[in-house]
Amino acid sequence: MPHCPGGPPLPDYLIPAGDGIYAIDTGFHRPRFDAAFLMVHEGRAAFIDTGTNHSVPRLLGALDALGIDRHAVDLIIPTHVHLDHAGGVGLLARELPQARVLVHPRGVRHLVDPTILYRGAWAVYGQTEMERSYGTLVRVPADRIDASTDGMTVQLGGRPLRFIDTPGHARHHHCIWDGLSHGWFTGDTFGLSYREFDTAQGPWIVATTTPVQFEPEKLKASIGRLLAATPKCMYLTHFGRVGDVPRLASMLIRQIDDIVAMARATPRGPQRHAVLKAGLADIYLESMARHGCTVAADEALELLAMDIELNAQGVAIWLDRRA
Repeated sequence: MPHCPGGPPLPDYLIPAGDGIYAIDTGFHRPRFDAAFLMVHEGRAAFIDTGTNHSVPRLLGALDALGIDRHAVDLIIPTHVHLDHAGGVGLLARELPQARVLVHPRGVRHLVDPTILYRGAWAVYGQTEMERSYGTLVRVPADRIDASTDGMTVQLGGRPLRFIDTPGHARHHHCIWDGLSHGWFTGDTFGLSYREFDTAQGPWIVATTTPVQFEPEKLKASIGRLLAATPKCMYLTHFGRVGDVPRLASMLIRQIDDIVAMARATPRGPQRHAVLKAGLADIYLESMARHGCTVAADEALELLAMDIELNAQGVAIWLDRRA
C-alpha cells in the first residue's frame, strides 16, 4: 500500500515533491547535494537517477517507506552515466527484477561494461576517492537495457514520459519530460542549485562544466529545448525541485557566456588551471551577489570547491579541444 497521510513519518532523506514524485537525498558528499527521484503512478514506479552504489539502501528504503513492492518498479532511468547519477544503476537493478534500464544510446555500453567509465572517473578522482565515494561498479545485463531516442515516449502506469537528447554537459545525456507535473528531469543540463544558496528571490543556480564533454553552444541549445515546453518546474539531481524557471534559465545562460569569455581570455601555461579556478570563483560570487545571497564568500567557495575544481578541468579540456 502506498504511504498515506497519518501513517508513520517518512525518513528524512525522502522528500515529497508533489504529483507522485519524491526526491531521495542519496547521502553523497553532504545533505541536499545529490538526489535520485522516485516517481509513483497507478501502482507502478520508476527511479530517475540513482546516485552511487552507497545510495542504493536509501532507494530501497524509500520503496519500503512508501509501501511499494520491488516488483512494482518498471524503470530505472539515469539521465547520463556520470557516477553521481548512474553509479548505482547495476546494483539497484539486481534488487528490482521487473525494472528495465533506460539510458541514452551513448551510455549503453558503459552500463553493460563499466570498465571504461570507472577508469575515466579514476583518472579524475583517484583511487582513494573512488573507493570511498563510488565502490565497485556493477554491470547491467545487456538484455535489461533499452536505449532512448530523441522524442520517444514511454509509459509508467499510463503516465507518459518523453525523452529528448540534451548534449552540452555530456554527449550521453537525455532529459525526461513529465506532462503531469509539467516538469523536466534535467540531470546536469539545467545546472546545479544547492539549497544553501536560496534567498528571498528563490533558488540560485550554477552551470556545470565538468570533464570531459562540456560544449557551451550545445548546452545552451539544450536549455532552449527544455524552455520550449514552458515548464513549471525542473527536477535537478543537484538538488531537488525548483520553479521560477525563466529567471533561472537567464542566470544560467549568462553564466555560461561569462565562463566562455573568461576561458578564452586565459592563456595556456602551467598556471592555467589556477587562473580558471579563480575566474570561475569570481563569476559565481558575482552571480550570488546579484542574487542577494548572504552566505559568506569563504563559506560559499568551500561549498563549491569540488565543483570549481571539476568545472575548471572541464573548461580546460574544452579549450584544448577547440585548439
